[in-house]
Amino acid sequence: MKKFLLFFILLLMFSCSDNDKRPNILFIMSDDHAYQAISAYDDKLIQTPNIDRIADEGILFTNACVTNSICAPSRAVILTGKHSHLNGKIDNHAKFDTTQVTFPQLFQKAGYQTAMFGKLHFGNNPKGVDDFLILPGQGNYINPLFIGKDGDTLINGYVTDVITDVTLDWFEKKRDKEKPFMMMYLHKAPHRPWWPSTEKFAEFYEKEFPEPETLFDDYSGRGTAAKSAEMNILTHMRYSHDSKVRPETVKEMGKVEPEIVYIRGDGTQIRENPNDFHGPYTKRVNDEQKPKYEEVIDKINEDFRTNWPKMNDKEKMRWKYQRYMQDYLATISSIDDNVGRVLDYLEDTGLDENTLVVYTSDQGFYLGEHGWFDKRFIYNESFKTPLLIKWPNKIMPGTTNEEMVQNLDFAQTFLEAAMIDAPDDMQGESLIPLLTGKTDTWKRDAVYYHYYEYPSVHMAKRHYGIVNKEFKLVKFYFDVEEWELYDRLNDPNEMTNVYNDPAYSEIVKDLKVKLADLRVKYKDSEELDKQFLY
Repeated sequence: MKKFLLFFILLLMFSCSDNDKRPNILFIMSDDHAYQAISAYDDKLIQTPNIDRIADEGILFTNACVTNSICAPSRAVILTGKHSHLNGKIDNHAKFDTTQVTFPQLFQKAGYQTAMFGKLHFGNNPKGVDDFLILPGQGNYINPLFIGKDGDTLINGYVTDVITDVTLDWFEKKRDKEKPFMMMYLHKAPHRPWWPSTEKFAEFYEKEFPEPETLFDDYSGRGTAAKSAEMNILTHMRYSHDSKVRPETVKEMGKVEPEIVYIRGDGTQIRENPNDFHGPYTKRVNDEQKPKYEEVIDKINEDFRTNWPKMNDKEKMRWKYQRYMQDYLATISSIDDNVGRVLDYLEDTGLDENTLVVYTSDQGFYLGEHGWFDKRFIYNESFKTPLLIKWPNKIMPGTTNEEMVQNLDFAQTFLEAAMIDAPDDMQGESLIPLLTGKTDTWKRDAVYYHYYEYPSVHMAKRHYGIVNKEFKLVKFYFDVEEWELYDRLNDPNEMTNVYNDPAYSEIVKDLKVKLADLRVKYKDSEELDKQFLY
């Protein structure tokens, strides 16, 4: 009996030691990082050598997408493995039911050490993590405040660097070497209003970037939703909040940007202060940082003061686009540098050999395509999201995959990799067959999308749809009822709605049946649509 007990104890110790071969999970997510701004996808705008390393050593998904292209709902989908209509976080304002099981809780219960650092975006006490420092709400780029298990902490520095510093500190000082880890390393950048670090601000202000071919889209080939959305760079991007023109300079040039107020269906007011230049910058910048920022801000304001009066609308659009790209891409450059720091640490310590590393974003983003910034739509740049995964000895390096995969799938993928049973109510599909080369077992050929946050900021109308590799069928509803169909292969820029084209009539019929089937499969319905109309 004693020999048996000794054998059992040794077996238990072995299973919980460094010899535990369950993989570590490092989940890296940024906020609003367009796939177009990763050079593994497209190198026209920026080089991202460190993020690209993940694809070089693993797999890059070219048809990865989201179920609902807006920040907090996307994160809720990732955590629960359930569509928005089931997890209840349909938009940024809806409450999240914290009694729901999230995948970090399952990892924690299974003996993993769990941690979360960076931007969660909703809730101040994430479940299932042993340690956390998260930004309150959107958080700040400069000298950010964090919420932790032991209270609030203000850390001086640039937010992307700071999130990485605390992540590396955890690896170095707090990681339990007797357990595998599940780390959520979550960046605020490149979320609006795109404040770079002082060094990147100066560097990228000197750069000029190519324009997308659809920058001056007039939406003549589309429906009401595209025509009425409020995310046009010329018309809706703010001088002070976004382009970094001082409010006094805007006033001096005779420009007036009124406060924008949206009334939601439940009567809630949403206010957008167009001159909110001081909130994310002046109130947080310290004496050491300020002169470095001011040097670039002075240049921006002088350029605006000198050239803006001479410009026609096309030239103004181009000016705003360049200002947008300079700051947006500067924040991306910092992400890439810091992802490199973490990847280097894993390699230097040998942890990379048994760590599944994921890089993704909570959704895509418009970088001037169709004249837009922001996201929300099922249209390509918003709907698609970057997804790069490496897992040594499991994923063949340099692999590319074009299957329709979603953020809905992440939870089940991580759970299967860690040999943890997934709850029956999760709705995704594990990506393990695609990661390990067993693509013949992958059965999904289309995905379901549903966007709810309307009326609200940017006024993207409510819609749901089905997307496969060839076509995209969309139904807009609520205050308009319109259908749109896009031929993804022959019209990759989605310029022409062919829903009423007789040549596509059979495709429309077929996709409507499949869309109805997906609604049933994922337990969505007209009754829920009405329920979520506030």
